[in-house]
Amino acid sequence: MEIRDENFRVWAENECVYFDGVLRLAGPDAYSPIYSLAASLLHEDHARVIFDLTGLEFLNSSGINLLAKLTIEARKKPEIQLVIKATTQYPWQSKSLPNLKKLYSGLDLQLA
Repeated sequence: MEIRDENFRVWAENECVYFDGVLRLAGPDAYSPIYSLAASLLHEDHARVIFDLTGLEFLNSSGINLLAKLTIEARKKPEIQLVIKATTQYPWQSKSLPNLKKLYSGLDLQLA
């Protein structure tokens, strides 16, 4: 499945959800299709789920809230390892994403 517009693309392949571009959606309701896509992987039979944010140049506060909700959802499924791949190339990632570890200590945040 894929969700896209002129500024961003979010798609799933196997156990990985890829985020690419600039995500500035209007609010939590606008992010609900992306939440559904990502959360569906957490409810499938995967040992590990990866959110690859390395291509995501910008994410607004509603989008960061989306990641927080998905992290909390993963915390409810301790049999699934949640991995978030990020990059220091975009300062918002190294500033905001480590806070997700406060929500779920089992989160594997790979910031390179």
